[in-house]
Amino acid sequence: MGSGKTVVAAVAAYVAHLNGFQTILLAPTQILAHQHFQTLTAIGLKTELVTGQIKPSPKHLALSTVLVGTHALLSDKLQLAKVGLVVIDEQHRFGVAQRALAASKGTSPHVLTMTATPIPRTVALTLYGDLDLSILDSVPGRIPIKTWVVPETKRSAAYEWPNSEQGSITS
Repeated sequence: MGSGKTVVAAVAAYVAHLNGFQTILLAPTQILAHQHFQTLTAIGLKTELVTGQIKPSPKHLALSTVLVGTHALLSDKLQLAKVGLVVIDEQHRFGVAQRALAASKGTSPHVLTMTATPIPRTVALTLYGDLDLSILDSVPGRIPIKTWVVPETKRSAAYEWPNSEQGSITS
């Protein structure tokens, strides 16, 4: 949680969009699919949610940049022509056949599988199989956060100090 997977998926989806392609983001649960849908919609990507209970019209599907959903995205009834990227979140929660079916949704789309859970099979595939590994362990160049407790008598001066240092205040 908080490892940056969704940001990586969003940037990849945006690049696919800039090149005229759609992205499918497959999540194992409706709750996670809905969270991804809200996040991607909030950053401005035209996103549709597809679950067993939510089935957008073919027109909405065709006009969307990103299709976020559960196993419903794997349906044979879902026909998409411009899929350039398939993102599988929590990939260990899907079977081999399901991942292969997701990867066949376009004409040879790029496939990004993500997990924050290093299960043995995934580790073995990364080490010995045909997978590339990217590790997001920290934000590059992050400056350590400093926190002070300021007495009430010096509070007004404390509010002015970060502004002069180009910092920020949270309360």
